[in-house]
Parts: sequence; structure tokens; C-alpha cells
Amino acid sequence: MPLEINKIKFNKEKVGFCRFKKLKGKYLVTNDIGRYVFLTPREFKEFMEGKLDEKSKIFKELEEKEFIRDRLDLEHMIYRYGLRKNFIFQGPSLHIVVVTLRCNHRCVYCQTSSRGMEEKGYDMDIETARKVVDTIFKTPSKAITIEFQGGEPLVNWPVVKFIVEYAREKNKKIKKNLLISLVSNFSLLTDERYNFLAKNYVALCTSLDGPEELHNKNRPWPGGNSYKITTKWIKKITKFQEKFNLFRVSALVTISRDSLKYPKEIVDEYLKWKFRGIHLRPLSFLGLSGKMKDKIGYSADEFMRFWRKAMDYIININLKGKFFFERGSRIMLTKILSDKDPNFLDLRSPCGAGIGQLVYNFDGKVYTCDEGRMVGDDTFCIGNVKKNSYKDIVFHDTVKTLCMASLLENLPCDNCVYQSYCGVCPVSNYALFGTLFPQLPNIDMCKLHKGMLDYLFERLENKRVKKVFDKWIKTKRVKS
Repeated sequence: MPLEINKIKFNKEKVGFCRFKKLKGKYLVTNDIGRYVFLTPREFKEFMEGKLDEKSKIFKELEEKEFIRDRLDLEHMIYRYGLRKNFIFQGPSLHIVVVTLRCNHRCVYCQTSSRGMEEKGYDMDIETARKVVDTIFKTPSKAITIEFQGGEPLVNWPVVKFIVEYAREKNKKIKKNLLISLVSNFSLLTDERYNFLAKNYVALCTSLDGPEELHNKNRPWPGGNSYKITTKWIKKITKFQEKFNLFRVSALVTISRDSLKYPKEIVDEYLKWKFRGIHLRPLSFLGLSGKMKDKIGYSADEFMRFWRKAMDYIININLKGKFFFERGSRIMLTKILSDKDPNFLDLRSPCGAGIGQLVYNFDGKVYTCDEGRMVGDDTFCIGNVKKNSYKDIVFHDTVKTLCMASLLENLPCDNCVYQSYCGVCPVSNYALFGTLFPQLPNIDMCKLHKGMLDYLFERLENKRVKKVFDKWIKTKRVKS
């Protein structure tokens, strides 16, 4: 007989604050500090009515995880909540520098409204670059990541080189924990350039969308075979890095409609090139990709069918003894299974816009986030390094607005069982729906997050799979 929730006599003296949902015949119960427990319908009813046997194993688990109201350890809860929110006052740590909008590829899902190689006026100059670095080092964050993006950043090699050298020199005095990374299609990489990047400990990231035919369909390069030039450098860099223990090369996959047929093949491609994991990312319809939605897009349900097949395959690989993770799942699982927050800016409350990241465009304009500069106008521009101070930029009213718009406690998400593990992107919501506050349960990103978390919690019930997930979050990231 199904449990009738509205007939449960709730005991407010015994039941601590929690959220819940029915999942695969049980009730998943979570709280604000990220703890969770699965209860049978009978256990759930007895818990809600305060009638659980206090000597039972399930009562002890609920007590330990801070679900029993009259036995809460408030100091412990405050400490754990603080750990999960310690990113709020750290200051922006991710600084994306767009040294050019020019690009030699014509990717079907391009989000950045990139420009042709022959176009003028879309490259950052040295003086702007100097002011960008000076602004970056004003952040109170002890850790700084400078990430080169584009366009194709290697198009403007002189400015990339200058920023690397200037930032390294500046950091000798300021002594931040400085990481520099470059996101590139590798088509303009040379031995000389790679040697410079390796010498200066610049981490490299590229795009690899799967097997050759699929990759080239998603990422056409008028100048040649994108897959061949990308994998040539992946192979070369991997050999060099293994020999000298440098940063591993990393790669990103973007899932287009054509990709949906190849979950296994895409994962196999990453295994082939010795990657330790893969991040199965859905499309984001910002920039040029918004105009291609009807051609390359898909529904949330279609993506989730692909994602589940890929995840089943990845888990089976691990069960056979090969370590290989899915990065999005690893981020969510870190929030579920540990006290740490991995500080992934899209899965935070509030999100990272202006308080976790800043984006510096080629012309010196500063945007709240990468999505903010991809909107195509200055709605989310919060200053310019040529005329505004760091304080002017981070205290801009738009930053405050986005904090409020991404605070899950202010949104319908507050009632969701997954509130402690999730996040929203108000900039994407604005670009897609014309408002910072859309009807969240009905949008694709909400459906995707719920679908992924449903899957992960379902699989956590399997002890062998949980061991795999535990290993994913406990294994150190080896310079990648």
C-alpha cells in the first residue's frame, strides 16, 4: 500500500530540517549540510512521526547525520555548513583572459561569437594585457588561475607570452598559488611555443569530441583535419609530460546531436589517448550556437539517455579494475560524499559570477563570467581595466544581482531534495528566457541536474559502485 504523505502526523520536536523525495521505492532524505539517508516507506513514516526505535541502526544513522531535532550538534552543523560555503569570501580565483576573438576553426556549437582570421580589431594589446594582470593580482584569493581563451588564443601568441612572463614575474613578490592554463585547438601550436609553455608550467587543455569523423563534423577546420592535429599534439605532449612529470594535457568534449549515438565510442576515444576521465557536457546555446539549436540541439531527455548509457559504461570500466571518472559526476559526488565543496562555479549557491571568476575581454572589458561575455552585449559587463579599479569591478551592482539570482534559498530550488548539491546559472537563464528568474523546474538545465543526481543516488545504493565513486573523489588529481 503506497504511503500517503498528507496523512503522516509530523513530529516537529523530533524531526530536524530536511528535504525528501521518493526514489526507486525508497525515500531519499537530505539536509543543509549535505548529509543524506535512504529510508524505506515504513522507516520514513516512523521518522516523520518521531516513532523510530532509538536503539535501531537507522535511528543512529539519522542522529549521526543531524536529522534528529532534539539531538542536533549545532556547532558541528555550523562547522560543516561553513566548509561547504567557504568559497564565498575568498575572492575571484578564476580569471579568464580572452586575448583574441579570432579563430581558425568553425565549430558548429561555438559559444563565443568568434571572428575570422582575417578580421582586425579583435586582439588584446600589450598595455591592456598588463592592466589585466595588474587587476587579477588585486584579488584577495590566495589561489589564482589565469586561463587563456578565445577565439583561439594562440592566434595572439605575443600577448599570451607576455602575460605568462609578466604574471610569473609579478608573483615572485606577491606569492600567490598561481596556475596558468591555456585552452586551445592546438592547430597553431609549435615545438617552440610548447617548450615555452612547458618551461613556464602552463597547463594545456584542448577539445576532443570523440572519434575522427564525429570530431571533425563538430569542429570543422578549413585549414586541415582538426582531429589529426589535435591528437598529434595530445600524443606528443603526453609523452613529454610523462617523461618530465609535468601537467597532464586535458580535454573537453561537447555533446552535439550527432554525438548522442556514440556514448561508448566517445568514452573509448578518451581511454585511447590515456585520459584519466571525461566531462560529458551538454550544449550551451550562447553565442553562435544559439542560432544552430534546431540543427545540433536535443531535449533534456535525449541527453540523459546518452549520459546514462555513457555512465553505465564508465562504471563497468571501473568495476573491471580501470580507474576512469566522469568529471561532472565527480564534482557532484564530492559534494554528496565529503565535507568539501569542489568550488565548481556552475554548481554553487551563489554561483561564481563576479565572486568566483572574472572574464577579461580583448578590449579590456570585464565580465562577471564566461557566460556573461558570451551573451553578445554588455548586460553583464562590470567594468574595464583601462578605467575601473578592482574594487569598482567586484562591487558592481550586477555582481550583487547575480549573487541574489543564484542563491538557491531564494528560488523554488529551496524545496528540492538536491538543493545542497546543485546550482543555477542566471546568465544563461537571462540569455535563453529573458529573465534571471525563469520557472526553474521546467528548464532543461534543472531537468539535467535532477536526472544526473537521481542516477548517482540510485547507483550509490550499490556497494560496489559506491566504492568506485569513493575512489573517484579520494584519488588525487595528478597535475590535471
